[in-house]
Amino acid sequence: MDYFTKDHEWISVDGDVGTVGITKHAAEQLGDIVFIEVPVAGRKVTQGEQIAVVESVKAASDIYAPVSGEIVSGNEELVSTPAGVSESPEGNGWFFKIKIADKGQLEALMDRATYEAYLETGA
Repeated sequence: MDYFTKDHEWISVDGDVGTVGITKHAAEQLGDIVFIEVPVAGRKVTQGEQIAVVESVKAASDIYAPVSGEIVSGNEELVSTPAGVSESPEGNGWFFKIKIADKGQLEALMDRATYEAYLETGA
């Protein structure tokens, strides 16, 4: 199942590992992405912690951990090819994978329908 944050990150959960990236909406708002910094494996993070960076020709944005856990891997391919985020923000353009420490934290996130409604409020 996929979950979304108000900061426009998504997490797709498979077992106890979540794959995290930015939403299509966020990628469209950023425009041409020119730089990405992904976290390194083994880093422990808490929910809401700044964990990665994405820069476009328009702006730089922080990426936050949607849940607490330990980074399993960062998508190093994005470091050399940051445009991959724009091409497939909710697919191959993922930023990192995280071993989820507390699945209960997912309950505070939005499902796709709630996120879509959130976007319509002008978020």
